[in-house]
Amino acid sequence: MKTVERQWQQMRREFRKYLMLEKRLAKNSVEAYLRDMDHLVRFAEERNVAPEAVCLDDLQALIAELNETGIAITTQCRLISGWRSFFHMMVIEDSIKDNPASLLMMPAKPKHLPDVLSDADVTALQGTFDLSVPEQYRNYVMIEVLYGCGLRVSELVNLKFNNIYAEEEYLQIFGKGSKERWVPINQRALQLLDTYIHQIRCHLEIAEGEEHYVFLNRRGRHLTRVRVFQIIKDAVERAGIRKNVSPHSLRHSFATELVENGADLRAVQEMLGHSSIGTTEIYTHISRQMLRDTIKSYHPHYKKN
Repeated sequence: MKTVERQWQQMRREFRKYLMLEKRLAKNSVEAYLRDMDHLVRFAEERNVAPEAVCLDDLQALIAELNETGIAITTQCRLISGWRSFFHMMVIEDSIKDNPASLLMMPAKPKHLPDVLSDADVTALQGTFDLSVPEQYRNYVMIEVLYGCGLRVSELVNLKFNNIYAEEEYLQIFGKGSKERWVPINQRALQLLDTYIHQIRCHLEIAEGEEHYVFLNRRGRHLTRVRVFQIIKDAVERAGIRKNVSPHSLRHSFATELVENGADLRAVQEMLGHSSIGTTEIYTHISRQMLRDTIKSYHPHYKKN
């Protein structure tokens, strides 16, 4: 192995430790950062550029190369953010003096409003499940928790019994970067959870090490994010909902309902676990879009256009 390749592999290992120990990121987030870093590693190794020798021109050339492959702007922004973190680590470790990615311009992100489900859509979605079938009852409950609490799908599949505080009506959630937050859960969702746990889950043969997870598959193992995505996709098709729906749509719907009905944006930010209020503000845009669509549909002067 060439000297430059060994250097990059060593720095990649250092970055993994930095993300896990210093940034305290979840395993999935760490792996995502490392996959993004691999673009940089490949580019530098091909040009025999050592980690400490990377400059702004190199990074701009890499972005230009990735642009030619048609890589999305959102992906470019994520890559740049990851490179900034990597070189920031090198600055902290005194491997370099300045962060070459700090001057790399972020491409402008396109405005994007995610598909959201109305309350009637969610009811239709849940109505596709036969509650006499254990797995379908579980699916019904999962949608209730996703929509009622605004959870990420990763937070749902990793929900454990010691995260449920039924008397206080809260869930203890560990989100991105293992950041803790407390999310209210309504009585209906709690009752459904209780029925699932004590009348359905209790009959499963639970695999070793899976005892504490709430939502299990028929083999007694906790569900994967991919499986939840497929469950919801199938239900959307059965319900005849013509929207681009994923588990995250239920989280968007949770937040949109709150904002449209007058909830304080800071409270919504706290419940969603957003580190920045700017991320939460997308829901005010959705709310404004709803108002604009309403006036276009019903105001006579708009209807003339």
